Formats: sequence, structure tokens, C-alpha cells
Amino acid sequence: MDELHDSHEPHDFPRPRGLHGMDHRIVSALRACGTDPRVAGAARALSLAGEHGAVWLVAGLAGAVVDRPRRGAWLRGTALTAGAHAAGSVVKRVVRRPRPTHVEPLVDTVGRHSFPSSHATSSAAAAVAFGALGARAVPPLAAAVCVSRLVAGVHYPSDVAAGAVLGALTARLGARWMTGGPA
Repeated sequence: MDELHDSHEPHDFPRPRGLHGMDHRIVSALRACGTDPRVAGAARALSLAGEHGAVWLVAGLAGAVVDRPRRGAWLRGTALTAGAHAAGSVVKRVVRRPRPTHVEPLVDTVGRHSFPSSHATSSAAAAVAFGALGARAVPPLAAAVCVSRLVAGVHYPSDVAAGAVLGALTARLGARWMTGGPA
């Protein structure tokens, strides 16, 4: 079966079908939200903050400084978040899925591969790890970082979903270690 069919849109470009087509349509719709300068600015800022998991590394280290009784848990949570980010980067190099090309990106990217989203991987890991330590602001901020990658037009929804699953699973598997229990 042909994966492309003719579009009846003015540009008459073929559109992908199935899950791939849904990925294309969703990223197109969310990227269109980025035409609002306020939305574009927020997407750029969140994408920049999430680069290499920076916002989560800073948050984890800040938690270790502020919450002295649980310093070790914060540092282990930070290590889990960094480890999840590294795992996502390895998977990305294996899968080598190209980034969306049908939309104009709002941000530059470090690499040209998109699956899974490393931003989503580290964000979900931080949401699970730091959320377990009571950092209530982390899960909504993590979700915003994930959505920013779609609005910026540099990931497909399946990239973000896969990254989020990988990050959450990594942090969940390390939760006992993080809180000082047996691994």
C-alpha cells in the first residue's frame, strides 16, 4: 500500500498516511501556534533551557543545596536524569530518524536526528525523580519543555512520547536507588 496520497490542498504536496501522517499533522498544527510571538518566545526559551537537560541538572543541584537532609537523593535523582538523557542520545544515534522538514523550525538543534526527543527524555526523568522528592513545579515545567519541542517544529509527537516513556522508565527503575534503598 502506498504510504502517500495526493493532497487536495493548494500546494498539492503528497501527505503521509497513518501514524506517520498523524505525526506530521500534529507537528504542523502545533508549529502553527508558534506564529504568535509570545508562544514562539516561550517555546524558544523552554527549548534552550532543556538543552542537554540543563534546566534539570541545575534544578537537581539546587535541590541538593537547599534540601540538605535529602542531598544524596537529589544528587542521585540528578544522576538518573543525566543518565536518561544519555540513554536517549544513544537510542537517537541508533534509530537516526530525521527531524521534521515540512515545517520551519523555531530553534537550532544540536543534531539532525529526532527519535527519541532527548528534551522529553530528561524532562520526564526529572518529573519522576524530582517529583518523588516533592518538587511539584517540575512535572508541569517538564510537560511544557516537551510541548515546546513540537511548537518549535523540531520533533514529531512520537519522538516526544518515546522520549517521555524512556525518561520516566529510567527514573522509575532507579527510584529505590535514588531514595537510598537497594537498587
